[in-house]
Amino acid sequence: MVTYLDAAATTRVDQRVAEVVLHWMTEEFGNAGSRTHEYGAHAKRAVQQARTYLASTVGAKPDEIIFTSGATESNNIALLGLAPHGEQHDRRHIITSAIEHKAVIEPLEHLESRGFEVDFLTPGPSGRVEVEAVQERLRPDTLAVSLMHVNNETGVVQPVAELAHLLSKSPTYLHVDAAQGFAKRQDDLTAPIDMISISGHKAGAPKGIGALVVRRRGWDKIPLQPLMYGGGQERKLRPGTLPVPLIMGLAKATEIFLNEHEQWAKQALLFRERLLTALTSTRHHINGDSEHAVPHILNVSFEDVDAEALIVRLKNLAAVATGSACTSASYTPSHVLTAMGLETDTASNGLRFSWFPGDIDDFDPEQIAQVVRELQPATT
Repeated sequence: MVTYLDAAATTRVDQRVAEVVLHWMTEEFGNAGSRTHEYGAHAKRAVQQARTYLASTVGAKPDEIIFTSGATESNNIALLGLAPHGEQHDRRHIITSAIEHKAVIEPLEHLESRGFEVDFLTPGPSGRVEVEAVQERLRPDTLAVSLMHVNNETGVVQPVAELAHLLSKSPTYLHVDAAQGFAKRQDDLTAPIDMISISGHKAGAPKGIGALVVRRRGWDKIPLQPLMYGGGQERKLRPGTLPVPLIMGLAKATEIFLNEHEQWAKQALLFRERLLTALTSTRHHINGDSEHAVPHILNVSFEDVDAEALIVRLKNLAAVATGSACTSASYTPSHVLTAMGLETDTASNGLRFSWFPGDIDDFDPEQIAQVVRELQPATT
């Protein structure tokens, strides 16, 4: 059986979550927008309970949770939805990093075509953007800073909590893409971050559900404009029938993950240590600062080994990836590793191992090291 080592792309839906989703699909299947009968009323109450719980996990209020299809949609609502306010008040400057997911980079590139100025900060070999680098770029017309929580390729954690406290005293809004960090580094997300994008399928929930946290600043709402119209759901920011089964699945998955987080982190770190021990017999380079990384993502480049060739050799052993699943069709060097200033060979051959305890219990990382040794030319 092939061992799954691509959890940063998506995770297995927890069986307990699947049961909740199925229940709300087949037994209590009401539309939360139906006001004339108990089926709809019950669905509405359930959604409100889920909303209240999810808000509590990041220190937000229930009405500050907007359900979406996932982090990509949340990112677009946050960034493109804020643009009209920037245009109206002549605040067209945005700060981000060059290592963001394409779901942030591409909306910002679109805003550049509309006359916005976007600073793409580079983090250096550590893969971590420094708060001071953001501070240096702040201007009176800076509308927003968008910085990811955990990098999806290297696992490096960005200083979003520190940045949130800094920007809370300024008119600049902070948006955080927390697709990889939600439920895994939850304390960071309780900081006063204005907007947080959440994706369920990175933490045991089904694909197709996520949320955007839109916090108030005191009494003031974040001045977002909707990207779609029709129905008025979710504070008119995300119209359409609420996917009650998926919402309940997201809440259940989050509850399970947070309740079992200590054991998850312990098991994830143990496998990381076993993997690193096995790789000591190979010539390799760890991409990104391990001191500021989540325990379940490791990006490695192997000297004189083509990453695509290695993936082919591993296909009957382990499922791994070269980077984001959203750009896996491209064989160009990783934009994340390139932005970190790594050499072309290293950036082109970064291999991402990412795991979820339960999927790797019986796997021996030495098997990977053996394949690498077979491909790696002997030194002279």
